[in-house]
Amino acid sequence: MHEFEIIQQYFSGHGPQRDDVVMGIGDDAAILSVPPGMQLAASVDSLVAGVHFPEHMPPAAVGHRSLAVNLSDLAAMGAQPAWALLALTLPQADDAWLLEFSRGFFALARRCQVALVGGNLALGPLNITIAVHGLVPGGQALLRSGARPGDHIYVSGWLGDAARGLQELPAVPGAAAGDSGIARFCYPEPRLQAGMALRGIASAAIDVSDGLAADLDHILQASGTGARLQVDALPLSPWLLEHCGREQAVNLALTGGDDYELCFTVPAARLPQLNARLQALGAAVTRVGEITAGGGLQCVRADGTPWPLAATGYQHF
Repeated sequence: MHEFEIIQQYFSGHGPQRDDVVMGIGDDAAILSVPPGMQLAASVDSLVAGVHFPEHMPPAAVGHRSLAVNLSDLAAMGAQPAWALLALTLPQADDAWLLEFSRGFFALARRCQVALVGGNLALGPLNITIAVHGLVPGGQALLRSGARPGDHIYVSGWLGDAARGLQELPAVPGAAAGDSGIARFCYPEPRLQAGMALRGIASAAIDVSDGLAADLDHILQASGTGARLQVDALPLSPWLLEHCGREQAVNLALTGGDDYELCFTVPAARLPQLNARLQALGAAVTRVGEITAGGGLQCVRADGTPWPLAATGYQHF
């Protein structure tokens, strides 16, 4: 099967149809319409086999995960997803792998109303690069740079499950569900609705991809502030505590990464709005600390004693 047959069979016409796609797959470039009053949010990420996911991970999970981690960036900006470009490098044209990969990719794309509008295929080591584009009302995008002293720090969902799931995944070839940590790693859920609900409420936001400590520090650097993080308040699932105990669970939540939850800050005056809006969505969030005027990131226990960080989070280099 050659390149254009692969595109036609597995990728062309499988996603949702959107009125704002003037020209999608089949030409030299996509032609897209941005509605008046909206701004375009764009992000790109690569997933490399053996680096970002184990090579034996189920291809449907690879398809889902490759799109989800990019959509998580749009969620952190408060953007509504619209379009995606896919550059796929394959060691061979494996029909069974492509069928399952495309199923995982398009199941999430349809649910999130993301149209695949173009991309590229190449021969080489397995690598999935996706560029996503979303829409946000002018001037309402969530940024990392707006946190101010006194703001409350929140995170969505559970932290640490995916990092523990990754530790277990290599010993369970072909596993993707059943075990909650493995499922959290294979099938992360981008918090798109929560991100859009935070427009006009959150002062700063980021998605937790490299570990809470590292990603919160990006907010602090961009905002010129510090933070006091209460480690005993971190949302840890019963599954995680059962599998590794509290101390290791806290360390995984702080530095493990791959959660793809949202970390955001909210001024005290906007807390009633936050509670009302997220309650309407049924979105679970946890207050984990407060922004300070300086001093960097301080992790403390409930009694005020410091919690030492052995590492700050995942880094490529």
